[in-house]
Amino acid sequence: MGISERKEREKQEMRDLILVESTRMFIEEGYEKTSIRNIADRIEYSPATIYLYYKDKDAILYDIHEQGFEKLSEKLSGMAKIQNPYERLLQMGHLYLQFAFENPEYYDLMFIMRAPMKKLNEEKEWSCGFDNYYFLQDVVKECINAGYLKPIDSELASFSIWSFMHGMVSLAIRERFKMYSEEQVKQLMHDSVRMIVGMMAK
Repeated sequence: MGISERKEREKQEMRDLILVESTRMFIEEGYEKTSIRNIADRIEYSPATIYLYYKDKDAILYDIHEQGFEKLSEKLSGMAKIQNPYERLLQMGHLYLQFAFENPEYYDLMFIMRAPMKKLNEEKEWSCGFDNYYFLQDVVKECINAGYLKPIDSELASFSIWSFMHGMVSLAIRERFKMYSEEQVKQLMHDSVRMIVGMMAK
């Protein structure tokens, strides 16, 4: 390995360390209470080191936010192999729930916490979020064109499905389903996927 390659690897390792520890601190202590100095203390480097990689904690959170969407995109891309678009849509719903159950912290950062959107307003682009949403919209259009769903507006249908799913997940992550056991919540949510899609079916 050459000097330039080694330096690049070291930079990536430092960036990864900052992101991992920042994620833990945002979750454990809260975004507002976490500072660049706190993060620097956690990784045992000076704040100046972190500023070589990120100008502020919003930029750090934005990268964590992007990582979450990349993870979700990787999972969704595997759905493309399902030939039947209606079944693909259902499985996407189940996968969305699975992702949220397995990555509640990422989900919170991706869809609930406001802070990443401050940085997004500066970036003027949200390709990771749009790509996931357009993937859903394309499958909904395919279902409508193939006659699996009623001839409804695909944008309205996509918006309704995602909003419904997000609402359930947000309530679950914020522990608002105290009237049910954890297993009951998961079962009800997966059953609800079939219900919301079935309501749009012919």
